[in-house]
Amino acid sequence: MGGVPLAEIADRFGTPVYVLDEADVRARCRTYRETFPDADVLYAAKAFLCRAMAHWTAEEGLGLDVCSAGELELAVTTGFPSERIVLHGNAKSPRDLDTALRLGVGRIVIDSPGEIARLAAAVGPDGHQKVMVRVVPGVSAGGHEKIRTGTDDQKFGLPIADGYAAHAIARILGQPQLQLTGLHCHVGSQITSVRPYLVAVRRMVGLMSRLHEQHGLVLPEIDLGGGHGIAYCPGDQVLDLTALARGVRTELAEACGRAGLPVPRLLIEPGRAIVGPAGVALYRVLSVKHTGRDVFVAVDGGMSDNPRPALYGVRYAPRLIGRRSTAGPARVTVVGRHCEAGDILATGAELPGDVRPGDLLAVPVAGAYHLSMASGYNLVGRPPVVAVRDGLARLLVRRESLEDVRSRDVGL
Repeated sequence: MGGVPLAEIADRFGTPVYVLDEADVRARCRTYRETFPDADVLYAAKAFLCRAMAHWTAEEGLGLDVCSAGELELAVTTGFPSERIVLHGNAKSPRDLDTALRLGVGRIVIDSPGEIARLAAAVGPDGHQKVMVRVVPGVSAGGHEKIRTGTDDQKFGLPIADGYAAHAIARILGQPQLQLTGLHCHVGSQITSVRPYLVAVRRMVGLMSRLHEQHGLVLPEIDLGGGHGIAYCPGDQVLDLTALARGVRTELAEACGRAGLPVPRLLIEPGRAIVGPAGVALYRVLSVKHTGRDVFVAVDGGMSDNPRPALYGVRYAPRLIGRRSTAGPARVTVVGRHCEAGDILATGAELPGDVRPGDLLAVPVAGAYHLSMASGYNLVGRPPVVAVRDGLARLLVRRESLEDVRSRDVGL
């Protein structure tokens, strides 16, 4: 990977370890910019963020989508231009808003009516802040119910259908220090069809048309969020970016033409699709247990470094690395080391039948929502992140040590 044998990385940095291909990340950034040349592409930091990742995306010309003061400060102190950053979140804390205003983010996405007065007061009578409004277009997309965010029955945004979004927008227009630049939505995650995005475009342009009729308002931006589906296992369906770009461009032009509105500038927020396929997680096998019809292969990580199988039922396809095996394939369950029955990394995984303790397993497509969702369960420590490029490996994020844990424990 990146010209570096993964087994050497495991020996040098230990396991578990995340490996990230810098050239792959950069290539995916460029693919998005080339596929959407007239749009602002914002990398969704929640998928994975470290100082190097912020630096790579900035150099490749992307903006950044953050949802906390922590993500924002890390990016800005790394040198990411604050005017290319958008802050969103359904429950922004006072610190989130204060940090965003202090650092001068490009836009703040308002997610609830209560934020309007709070933000206006924080900006002050002589201040100025660009804002967007996250609306709910009433679109169901994404395979798992926990990653569908475009319907009225979840915590994000302001529904279009019942007039809630239009009412909140009228309140924003009454705050002169808040400049409304556009509408924002996010319809779900792991979406592999273009259609939900087109439906969202039509409904958002419909709202823009009503706002123009009522207030003479012409919004210059529309943000369709991210959620672009990728393949975790061979044969998985993925979102066709070229078809998405073509479809959205056409739908936006036609919908605005029917409404008599100028076509707004498009913003998109890919995260997983940029960093997910560029990452691999490496584990060392600790034990192999044969129990009747089942074979459990236990590794030295688990749900503390990848909770996604437990949360969303995500499937992975681990592979044996570091040695060649002539044994026939066997169906196994790859499990973690934690004290939970649900600590399973891969069910029905195909590995050589002679897999044994000491072997190395590589889990592809591990770049997104692994370290960013990692926990301190059982105090095992979060894994390091290693970048590879042109035959060289370097540490980006060091392994969390017991001393790190002890230093935060001040209650004795």
